[in-house]
Amino acid sequence: MSNFVNIGSKPAEGASAAPPQPAVPQAPSTGLLVTERAVKKIRSAMAKEGISPEEGGLRLGVMGGGCSGLSYSIKFDTQPRERDRIFEFDGVRVFVDPKSFLYLHGMTLDYEETLMRQGFNFINPNSTRSCGCGSSFS
Repeated sequence: MSNFVNIGSKPAEGASAAPPQPAVPQAPSTGLLVTERAVKKIRSAMAKEGISPEEGGLRLGVMGGGCSGLSYSIKFDTQPRERDRIFEFDGVRVFVDPKSFLYLHGMTLDYEETLMRQGFNFINPNSTRSCGCGSSFS
């Protein structure tokens, strides 16, 4: 289930429309997927933050709160924790704690950059409902 909403409109004269975004691949049901676009953004942000890809990575998690009951958490971490699941995508590591993995398995993390919106998208088949901003779900 995708959290994208497309509204068709014709660009104003002289304006250019954003290039069409390719379809987002689906994650395996027993793991998670980070798209190429998201990997590129994570890699550049890690470099800006001075986090070594060999030791650190992106931490994805879930915490209580938000308008739909649970909120996604995304931040950098300098190293994995003892019980983390570690996924690697083209040299970028992603850390997920065991409790969060219950909600995130099968999820795809994508990155979208359009004229209207810029940021990470959590495409989560485990989500039954999400809020308008896409950072909260149940």
